[in-house]
Amino acid sequence: MMSVVCVLFAGCDDFLDTDNLTKKDTSNFPINETDAEQMVNGIYSVMNRNLADPEEDPFFIFDIASDDRLGGGSQSNIGAQGVDRLMNAYVDWMKPLWKQRYAGINRANSALETIDNVKEWSSESKKNQLLCEIYFLRAFYYFNLAQVFNGVPLVLTTEPVNLPKATPDEVYAQIASDLKKSIENGPSTKYPGFGEGRVSKWAAEGMMARVWLFYTGFYKKSELPLPADEGGSISKAQVITWLEDCIQNSGFGLIPDQRNLWPYTNPYTGDASLGEGKYYKYTAENHLNWVTDENMENMFAVKMSNKPGWSADAQLRHNRIVEFYGLRKTNETAFPFSVQGYSNGPVCEKLWTDWAQDPDYEGDYRRVGSICDRKVEIPDYKGDPAKEVENTELLAKKYIGCEAYDAETGQRMLSYGYFYGSENNRQTGLTQSLVWLRFADVLLMHAELSEGKVVYKGKDGMNAVRQRAGLQDIPYSLTNLKKERRYELCFEALRWNDLRRWGDVQQKVNNQVGNKILNQGIPGEYAFTNDFMQRYNDTGGGFFKIPEDQVTLSEGVLEQNPGWEKGTEWAKGDLPYKFK
Repeated sequence: MMSVVCVLFAGCDDFLDTDNLTKKDTSNFPINETDAEQMVNGIYSVMNRNLADPEEDPFFIFDIASDDRLGGGSQSNIGAQGVDRLMNAYVDWMKPLWKQRYAGINRANSALETIDNVKEWSSESKKNQLLCEIYFLRAFYYFNLAQVFNGVPLVLTTEPVNLPKATPDEVYAQIASDLKKSIENGPSTKYPGFGEGRVSKWAAEGMMARVWLFYTGFYKKSELPLPADEGGSISKAQVITWLEDCIQNSGFGLIPDQRNLWPYTNPYTGDASLGEGKYYKYTAENHLNWVTDENMENMFAVKMSNKPGWSADAQLRHNRIVEFYGLRKTNETAFPFSVQGYSNGPVCEKLWTDWAQDPDYEGDYRRVGSICDRKVEIPDYKGDPAKEVENTELLAKKYIGCEAYDAETGQRMLSYGYFYGSENNRQTGLTQSLVWLRFADVLLMHAELSEGKVVYKGKDGMNAVRQRAGLQDIPYSLTNLKKERRYELCFEALRWNDLRRWGDVQQKVNNQVGNKILNQGIPGEYAFTNDFMQRYNDTGGGFFKIPEDQVTLSEGVLEQNPGWEKGTEWAKGDLPYKFK
């Protein structure tokens, strides 16, 4: 079975890339602290590798699957449309996700098996920090896999094995164990002392809360289990304690204006001195100033590289999710959102209107700060009606390429990233980090778990986040908490799994069906081609298809998920609309 497992878990030749990069293996690596750091960096890198296939990256999947985005794109962009409808878009659908997440798990397993080869450390805390990162990343990769596929093979060593799916309880017990070890090993160094782009114990405390909330909510449990050989479980009270430790001691916090988290507010794009048509008025008129991706609110993110060119390592240097969300057939009339892309993920009209009509959110700057009304902000941009489908004329601002003008030359640069060291290129210049956890989410999770306990600057977490948006306090309730999560965290890959854990997936159908859309310029309304809730139930609660080749290679050991039999394929031409 060894040849099967090499493909199945992408680990036999993948861990150190020994043939073409390092010429090292576990017999001589790691031997010193620098080696150990390089080894851990290799665990991080598989997150970037998944971005080579953005339609099969967990962030893209969770974002598109929610009620607040449609699949969009063109008739050819069947990946996003398949995710939006829980349909099978490709042969070996989700294979890149499966392969790369297991590659990361294998690297983490090898790191845990070999880190004690290093006999001399600059300090004990340095080794503990690396252990914190290793355990966190293994937990995070399993959490991604579990939320996409449900039960998955639980591989905890580098020994070649052919395993069946573990139960969800077993997988989540291991995730909890790894996060607990990450918290226990991580030094209590405040941000930013542990290093740019590094996992910290504070991120582990925040991620533990996210895991706890999803597991107990979706599976209807009261506690998060630990593995049988460890015994016990993780209680709500323990999670609250960890969150309070994070909130009070981490050095993380809320930046003053939420809009400054997103690159469209960078000073080069908003440079009013350049004159009409060469700067983004919204940024300039609101005196916004991007804090860059490395800031006191972003707690865990996939970081990009400014190194020029495309790498042989699966395009790991730039953020292709940003590319897929970009507009089609752009020119200066779309400025600043004029970095050309594939028009995936148009914003649902219902999010735009719900936000405007809610009296608790009157005057909330985050609405226009998060969503561009194309007809208002870029009225001269004609789009690409020959191709665009499910176009709502609403564009999410958080993850989208932005251009900027060079004040010295007057030249329009293909990405603002040029001014931060990246290439002047509409693809490789897209180096925005992909943020998986930020402090506002930690505050909102604490509010939900503690039911509104005061925790941050004299406020409960929900009202602390509202205050930052210029809104008045409102009483804590789960209903109010749900609204705040929807608006504060929109387009951040959280909404889909929030709906699943709350049992609110019907909201996806309610909010999407009937959205006014344009399909190749023809007005229409969004519609499913199937009974979405039936698909949701058939798939065991929104779980995707395990790559078919992995099932085949396992020779019957790995069973396919329910709901993915023949007849669930999605292909070009399946959209239920009129076209020219």
